[in-house]
Amino acid sequence: MFKPELINTMKGYKGKDFVNDLIAGVIVGIVALPLAIAFAIASGVSPERGLFTAIVAGFCISALGGTRVQIGGPTGAFTVIVFGIVAQYGYNGLVIATLMAGVLLILLGVFKMGGLVKFIPYTIVTGFTAGIAVTIATGQIGDFFGLTATNVPANFTGKLAAFWAARGTINVYSFLVALISLIVIFVWPKINKKIPGSLVVIVFATVITVILEKTNGLTLATIGSRYGSIPSSLPKPAFPQLSLDTVVQLFPSAVSIAVLGAIESLLSAVVADGMIGAKHDSNTELIAEGIANIASPLFGGIPATGAIARTATNVKNGGRTPVAGIIHAVTLLLIMLVLGRYVVYIPMAALAAVLMNVAWNMAGFPAVKALLKGQKSDITVLAVTFLITVFIDLTVAIEVGLGFAAFFFIKKMIDVSEVQTNSKSIVGGISGNGDVETIELPKDVLVYEIDGPLFFGTVRKFELAVEQAGVSYKALILRMRNTLYLDAGGLRALEQLKAACDRKGVTIIISGIHTQPYLLMQKTGTLEVLGKENVFDNITAALKRAQEVSAK
Repeated sequence: MFKPELINTMKGYKGKDFVNDLIAGVIVGIVALPLAIAFAIASGVSPERGLFTAIVAGFCISALGGTRVQIGGPTGAFTVIVFGIVAQYGYNGLVIATLMAGVLLILLGVFKMGGLVKFIPYTIVTGFTAGIAVTIATGQIGDFFGLTATNVPANFTGKLAAFWAARGTINVYSFLVALISLIVIFVWPKINKKIPGSLVVIVFATVITVILEKTNGLTLATIGSRYGSIPSSLPKPAFPQLSLDTVVQLFPSAVSIAVLGAIESLLSAVVADGMIGAKHDSNTELIAEGIANIASPLFGGIPATGAIARTATNVKNGGRTPVAGIIHAVTLLLIMLVLGRYVVYIPMAALAAVLMNVAWNMAGFPAVKALLKGQKSDITVLAVTFLITVFIDLTVAIEVGLGFAAFFFIKKMIDVSEVQTNSKSIVGGISGNGDVETIELPKDVLVYEIDGPLFFGTVRKFELAVEQAGVSYKALILRMRNTLYLDAGGLRALEQLKAACDRKGVTIIISGIHTQPYLLMQKTGTLEVLGKENVFDNITAALKRAQEVSAK
């Protein structure tokens, strides 16, 4: 059932709670201002679209979401996808892709698929996050050094080539502003942790830029010189121009936006739960994310999701209910209405420094370092996802990363699955007191113990073990106490084994069968083929049946 957390938190809500949410919401709103602008510019759209997103989507995510303290808005994770869509299809194409992503997110929530996002491997998340960080940092090289580069391509190698070609146009003053800004951002937390370094840098860099321009006639690239004026109000909702061809072409990008938005928002929700000791509703959160991503582009925005850094800032400053997130959106709206005309003076070099810091934090160096010490399969998935994200496309990176992860998982299952046989005793089981289990078998009885799932990857190993037995027997017991999973390939192997045993006059007996294999065998009719009288849930009953068969 869709029940926003805002409704739950309003029970017993007091004036003291509102004061805490008010303080946290205002602070987060101020923190979100430079980030919203910076992420919009990094995404290849005008800066006001970042503000529209933070206001509209931020309000929807807080008012309708399934978490108490989630703060939503544009994030660095989307910049790669958005930049590519805008470069190829324009803003109208981005609107269509974001609307489709919103619908997909709502469907994920409605069909209670929120928990499935947790199954995306950690190596893939780390790989594409690090890849996005590299892409963000690369995109800021031009503004960081004040380069005069025109027609910069969207792809990684193209950007590097364009910036290298423009290396002779370095603006020393822009570089100094960016470098000092970046140093201040890194050092500032040691001075004051309440006020974010990015806000301090933006304010002081803007003031210094204005002073230098008026006193020395020195001009640096600013938001105003690059994009013009900033609107002082939200635009009226507008629907995009739709065509079937565009919808089809943009659907893969919409899936990427939806998957990435779901991953980041639910990761942020989990982090928030740990900070305040609460539990979020992942499905309600996905529905809210979907609504936000439908509303945002209609009001001139871009894709949005839960933002971990802003959510953490909210919690650290006392925010405990969705009211803080709503106030954050209202604060941004008031800032745009009152101070929007001053935003045009923000230097691009300072914004580049802010985004360089974002990229550094996104890179996740500790996580990457830890994974590189692990097993080769994890390193391979990490490297493949990272490289494809940087050099090709995030959508392809997720698809290929999942493919590699699935392949290595299947291989591991094959490696750990074993088929053991012994004509005199059953080997490999452990009894309750820790001793090795030994059971004497009746004459003409053979036992195979399958350790692990019996699926398409392990079928051949099973078949080889049976072929190599070389023993004369009347009853074959398949002990499946460690086989929790069976698939169509496993069923086929059992049916083929049954046919081979029938030709030799051997009876197959199943022992220790679990729920999933039993239900699948029952549903497909395999149970009838084997005979229900030959299927048991323990080895004692199976041995008794085998003794009856061998005595005939």
